[in-house]
Amino acid sequence: MQATDFRWFDGGVNITHSKLHDQLEDVLARAANVGVVELLAIACNLEDTRTLCQLAERYPQLRVTAGVHPHDAAAAPADLARQLLALAQQPAVVAIGECGLDFNRNYSPPEVQRQVFETQLQVAAELGLPVYLHERDAFTDQLAYLKRYRSSIPAMLAHCFTGSCEELEGYLQLDCYIGITGWVCDERRGGALREAVPMIPSDRLVLETDAPFLLPRTLRPRPSYNEPCWLPEIASVVAQLRDESLTNLSAATWRNSQRLFGCEGWRQN
Repeated sequence: MQATDFRWFDGGVNITHSKLHDQLEDVLARAANVGVVELLAIACNLEDTRTLCQLAERYPQLRVTAGVHPHDAAAAPADLARQLLALAQQPAVVAIGECGLDFNRNYSPPEVQRQVFETQLQVAAELGLPVYLHERDAFTDQLAYLKRYRSSIPAMLAHCFTGSCEELEGYLQLDCYIGITGWVCDERRGGALREAVPMIPSDRLVLETDAPFLLPRTLRPRPSYNEPCWLPEIASVVAQLRDESLTNLSAATWRNSQRLFGCEGWRQN
């Protein structure tokens, strides 16, 4: 059987990006045609969150995050906690994020990133919501925050994990879920990740495209940008690396995503 014969959950899509938003009906149809029947739409700021909540009313296959990306931290409102608390109680919202620390280019000053990140961790703890995590060149700092709040937050997902086996172990010690993208399909840049993927417990693995970014390098012919319909390509590579059947991988990643983001009972699991 092919990866397209199974049911998949895309654990991260940038729906508001113009390459997807401007043709969203077609994007979602192409995804459904290959078994990608539920998707998590990622917010980068509060305006994104509002837009995604409106889209989720029209497209029931969408789940939504509410939060502020570290790149956008400097533009976060002074009353972020109040606004985020209200937005995160919208029916479509299933996690706080995309939040975290990114010291690679520091589009927002590190201290501002820390303040905005901690505010979002506090909101997640207050509402009992999972957090959807971004991290780049800030692993040690970010892990310190996660350790401080882990007992107060029901679940954490390391979105677009590309780190080492040692960093993976740090997340797993906190019982985090691990999101794997098309980065794993790049044997040039993704070597460390490809070594780490077999170490991820089956009950902590989530697959995501991060579309329209991180197009799987293994695709032929090569499209100009990524879409949720290419999630089965990522699944095929992950299954090979883990020496795991697509049947088991599909069942496990679907179950994990529903535990994190599903409609029924996800807050208690």
